[in-house]
Parts: sequence; C-alpha cells; structure tokens
Amino acid sequence: MDKKFRVPRVWSNRELEKFGHLFSGKGVNVSGWKDIDKEGKKYRDYFSNISEYWITNYKSEARGFQGDQENEIFLDLEEDLDESMYSKFDVVFNHTVLEHIFDVNKAFENLCKLSNDIVIVVVPFLQEQHAEYGDYWRFTPLAVEKLFQKNNMDMIYINYNDASDDSIYIFAIGTKNKDKWNKIQTESTNQIKVINKFMLGTRVIKNSFFDTIKTKIFYSFKRLKR
Repeated sequence: MDKKFRVPRVWSNRELEKFGHLFSGKGVNVSGWKDIDKEGKKYRDYFSNISEYWITNYKSEARGFQGDQENEIFLDLEEDLDESMYSKFDVVFNHTVLEHIFDVNKAFENLCKLSNDIVIVVVPFLQEQHAEYGDYWRFTPLAVEKLFQKNNMDMIYINYNDASDDSIYIFAIGTKNKDKWNKIQTESTNQIKVINKFMLGTRVIKNSFFDTIKTKIFYSFKRLKR
C-alpha cells in the first residue's frame, strides 16, 4: 500500500484501539468486505468485549469473494433499510465507505438506523480519487457533525491526522446515549471543541503551494542562466 494511504489507515487503527474495547453487545462492520485492517488483523479484534460480530457487504452476488465470512449480511446502503434491521446493533462501524456512495445522506441515515447507540465512521478529508466502483465525496469535521445531528445523534468524539504529505482521514463517534459515554468525550485527543476553528489540511495546501512556487522559481532561474 502506498505510504500516503497507509499512514492514515494505520492512524485510524490506533484511534479504534482507544475505544473498541469499551463496547459490548452486538457489533457490525458495515460494508466491511474482508474485515481486514491492513496491518494483519481483523477489525473484529478491536471489539474485544462484544458478544456478536457481523459484517455487511453490498451484493449477495459477491458472496465468496470475501472468503468464508461468518455472520455476513448483504445490504445496499442507498436502499431503504428493512425495519427488522432497525436498532439491531449496539455499535456500527464504517471505515472509508461513505465516499464511494453517491446518496451519502441515505447511507448515513441507514448507519444510524442500524444502531441503538454507537456509530463509528472513518471518512477521508483529503485523498486523491481512487477505486473503479465510484468515488464521490470528501468530508469536513463540520459535515460529519451535521450528519450525526440530522439523524438525532450526538457526535461525542472526532479526531484527524494532519500530516504534511499524506492523505487525511477523519475518525468520529456518534451516540444516541450521550450521558453514558463520558470516557469517550473526555479523551485527550478529542478535537470536538475546535472543529469550527481548526484549519484542517492547511499544512498540505501550504506545502503544495510553496512547492509549486519553488518549482517555478527553479525553472525561471535555469532559463536566466542560459
């Protein structure tokens, strides 16, 4: 995996390690494909205290391409969610999927309907276009907060890597039971109080700007020397 993609992926794994063990009951990785974290583990391993773990994937026609998945459900996030799936899980996890779904509002609504409490999302803020199956959206912290609010959930945690030359991911947690999760809200890396002020991506944009200027100066100087 290219470094600029690997760095945020590993970073988001470290974020999940902080919180995965806090949750109990039923968990689901939505559109989880093979449930792999790209570091040799399964995402299931992060949720050490849940009693059941499920995976959803897009189409039943793809059954088997992910290997022999246990507790697999086929679910199109752009379609109406069957009422039997409402509040089926205590924690819903969704990693870098939403950018590939055009009707992202419907998809986010379905994630929230699946959960009776916690929704964890990882989405790209800054990343080049990728994937042959569609790549439509990038998200700001304020957009993620608004999506939770629109679905009657409180965003209680948000963080983001902001490296100088790597892709930037956002890791966020929403809940339907805010009073229950003070431990998450008081985590030292929680950036929720500064998302209106924090200029996410500034370093990347600034570096790109100055790199362009330096390149232009370099070639102008070469022409002058001739």
